[in-house]
Order: sequence, then C-alpha cells, then structure tokens
Amino acid sequence: MLRKGPGSGRPTRRPDAPRSAAETVDPALDSELRALFPAAAFFDLDNTVLRGAAMFHLARGLYERKFFTRTDIARAAWWQAYFRIAGVEDPDHMLESRSKALAFIADRKAHELSALAEIIVDEHMMDKLWPGTLDMAQHHLDSGDEVWLVTAAPIEVARVIAERLHFTGALASLPEQVDGAYTGLLVGELLHGPAKARAVAELAAERELDLERCAAYSDSHNDVTMLSLVGNPCAVNPDARLRSYAEAHGWRVRDYRRGRRAARAVAVAGGIAGGITACAAATSLARRRWRH
Repeated sequence: MLRKGPGSGRPTRRPDAPRSAAETVDPALDSELRALFPAAAFFDLDNTVLRGAAMFHLARGLYERKFFTRTDIARAAWWQAYFRIAGVEDPDHMLESRSKALAFIADRKAHELSALAEIIVDEHMMDKLWPGTLDMAQHHLDSGDEVWLVTAAPIEVARVIAERLHFTGALASLPEQVDGAYTGLLVGELLHGPAKARAVAELAAERELDLERCAAYSDSHNDVTMLSLVGNPCAVNPDARLRSYAEAHGWRVRDYRRGRRAARAVAVAGGIAGGITACAAATSLARRRWRH
C-alpha cells in the first residue's frame, strides 16, 4: 500500500480526556498498555461519517464543472436514492458504476482530479457530516487513539476528509496512473466488504495495534467482517441486516437519523434523493493509504 503525508499524525492523549463506560482499566495501567499496544478507531465513510455516498457528492461537483452528462448525474441520483431507501449497496450497481467510472477517468490527469476533489469536498461534503459520529471520533482522538477513515471512495476524496477532520489517515481505493494520468484500470481490489477487513488487519499488524482494544464503526452489513475484527464494534445508522446482527451479538448501535420513515416516503415519491454514486466504484479503485 502507498502512503502520503508528513508526520505521524498520532494525537497526544490529554490527562483529563474522557473515558468510555467500557474503559475500566486503572489509568496508570491503561497508559502503559497504550504505550505498548496502541489502539485505533476505524470509521466507514458513507452514511457513517457522511450523509449519503461520497462518490455521489463528487459526481455532483464534477457535473457542475461539465465532467458528466445530465444522464450520468441522473443515474447517480437514482443510485443515491436506492442506497438511502434500501440501506444497502446493490452489487450490480457497484459493478456497473465501476466500469463507467474507470472509463470516465481514463486519460484524465491525476493532479487535476485531486485539486477538484479538494474543492468539491469543501463545497458538498463538509456540511453533510453526522455530528454524533464526529463526537465519537473526537473522543478517540482525545483519548490518544489513532483514527482512520476506511472507505471504498477514492484516495483523492478520503485524504481530504481525513485531513479536514484531523484523523490519523485514510485507507481508500486507488486508480492506476501512468505518467500522471489515469489508465482506466484498477490497482488491486475495491476497498469494500472483506477487503476493508484485510486492509485494517494489515495496518494493525504493521503499526502493532491491539485489535481487541480497537473500535470500528459502519452503517452497512457489508462491513461485518471489519467490525468483527475489533473488540469494540459499533453499528452507526445501520441498515436492517446490520442492526439485526449487531443486536444479536451485543454490539453498540447508534442511529443519528431523524424522520427516517418520512424521508423514505418522500424519496420514493420523488424517485430520487441521492445515494450510492454515479461513479460509486470509481471507488472500485484499489486500496491506498494516506496518513498525516
């Protein structure tokens, strides 16, 4: 995996940092354990940290800059609606969007898309973050934990969001580049489902993280493998399958949504509301890491 960014990015724990109810270890012993076996929190992006799908918001911003046709953005809006109504990612949509996204970026200059991604994140995403999830992430940062974004979204988007939130870094998807231009091919696998768990396990081994002391957060049943890796899994704004699984296994559940039934009814009546991305697997781009 590739790495970008200066510094370690690991925050220093304040002596008066709040502790969760689950943390009952003697403070002195806990400090020693943290030094020997650092912990981390891993956050999914779409519908966990961010309302909706990052790639839809990116597609919207690119459409405003004439990168997409009206038909492309309409299809993206339909997939976004499906994502928010059904609460799950449709595999067929993922596969179709993968090929279209890769074809779209072929021959595009990487620096151009990176620059636009930074602008679009600020314009369309930073005001769509779940405050409750940000509070949990901040608790981890204040406690001295590493905090990582783990997403199928492309590294160009994940890097900016992680940077804005002062996270330690991001594990994300990567399009292949040759001479500074995208080839339209993938490097490795889409960071989705079991691939997220493999990326987290690899990172934990490299950074000597104690997974039993780590936490993970996601809205999707597709991330059960990642959530099962850690000692403190949490279902955030969960889809029906993840909610059922989390309750059956005694996992924490946090739902920050309001008026869910009304929102679904409006979305169904209108046909569109926004969801799993026009390019949603421009995140079918392979795994890449960025950290401070």
